Amino acid sequence: MPMSTTETNIRPDYDDEIQAIADYVRNTRIDSDLAFDTARHCLLDTLGCGLLALGYPECTRHLGPRFSGMEIKHGARVPGTEFELDPEKAAWDIGCIIRWLDYNDTWLAAEWGHPSDNLGGILAVADFLSRRSVAKGVAPPTMRTVLEAMIKAHEIQGVLALENSFNRVGLDHVVLVKVATTAVVAHMQGATREQLLSAISHAWVDGQALRTYRHAPNAGPRKSWAAGDATARGVRLADIALRGEPGIPGALSAPQWGFYDVLFSKTNRDQAIKPEGERRFRRPREYGSYVMENILFKLSFPAEFHAQTACEAAVTLHPQIRDRIDDIDRIAITTHESAIRIISKTGNLANPADRDHCLQYMTAVALLLGDLRAEHYADDFHADHPEIDRLRERMEISEDERYTRDYLDPDKRSIANAVQLFFKDGSSTDRIEVEYPIGHPRRRDEGIPALLAKFRRNAGTRFDAHHYEALEEICTDPAQLDDMPVNDFMSQWKP
Repeated sequence: MPMSTTETNIRPDYDDEIQAIADYVRNTRIDSDLAFDTARHCLLDTLGCGLLALGYPECTRHLGPRFSGMEIKHGARVPGTEFELDPEKAAWDIGCIIRWLDYNDTWLAAEWGHPSDNLGGILAVADFLSRRSVAKGVAPPTMRTVLEAMIKAHEIQGVLALENSFNRVGLDHVVLVKVATTAVVAHMQGATREQLLSAISHAWVDGQALRTYRHAPNAGPRKSWAAGDATARGVRLADIALRGEPGIPGALSAPQWGFYDVLFSKTNRDQAIKPEGERRFRRPREYGSYVMENILFKLSFPAEFHAQTACEAAVTLHPQIRDRIDDIDRIAITTHESAIRIISKTGNLANPADRDHCLQYMTAVALLLGDLRAEHYADDFHADHPEIDRLRERMEISEDERYTRDYLDPDKRSIANAVQLFFKDGSSTDRIEVEYPIGHPRRRDEGIPALLAKFRRNAGTRFDAHHYEALEEICTDPAQLDDMPVNDFMSQWKP
């Protein structure tokens, strides 16, 4: 039978998932005190991570105006710097410093990600709108608007990650940053429903980043600025839609040309093609405030989250083994499937970005030093400590299927690792198992003091104690923060 030479040109309604995101952003009121309390801590923690990153020239070389000497009227500011930039470039810069050291919050499910990456676009747009409003003599947006946008961006990214694995098809999780940022910043700027639908549709058809730069043997520093790039792109796409650009209603579901068929058809471990009816997102819960309420904070180590509990176990073991390094015969690390797939590596590690995504390297440093800090990934540190690679060579990685099940269990969401060392004389250490890292919701009571201590350490690299104590007080006090104009808040973060 000859192939048809025509296509049926009946324009569809917007895909259900695009409509669900738009209607959530427009219509859902967030009334969860827990979500807002967590968002305030998330704001403080995230900006602290950005301040710490400003001490790294590899990061700061990316920052500043697109062209030297460019000035932007009412420009958005980049915390910890003197830069005032157009909102798109400010989003890029804020997103870059937030993510550079792999130290901000995390969400783990079928897909992984760091929802506070969206703060790059949210803060940049909010600061620009606030400064412009002040110049016009009208009431500026307040930080309550920023907090609500954070909660909704977290929710979009996190709920879509629950049962949809973009990594299985080779796509980077920053696709969800782009989509979430696009939706919330378009709404912040007063988008109509049609404009919001258009913006979200453009985010899905925009072309998506590959995970190549996160995995051996190609891991590199792009993984540290990819989220900044994605959140900035969200700002740009929102602007395009607000200017009246028509949307693409079948961006996800269009046969042959849509996201599902082009980019989401390979899902299982051997990359087999899914049946036609399964090329769709699964959304096991309605959008609300679940993700912010249950977000994971990185509090102990600037390390890929799947390794956090391994590092915690290694720090516990450090006193037992620090004087017996040469006597170690083997090191058994028991972990979950995602950790093996993402960060288990052997062989040479090419750069800091390669090292901070290596389970063996991070565990080795924690065993040797009883600590793990950002500077421990540097080339010169690695070169000065050849014993790290000697320990890596003695490591054996294995999966515990229970750890893998509990990692995906919505009532647990554990990130378990266990570490045990065996010596040449036949003796061994205790097997130290840590199922929930200190940044997990199950450990919030001990986690919040650790989060505040982390902020003080990070902010102390940029500000004096009086300055960062004032910032902490603002961010943790709803009475001060929520009604504060965004432009006033951002002015507090100048060096």
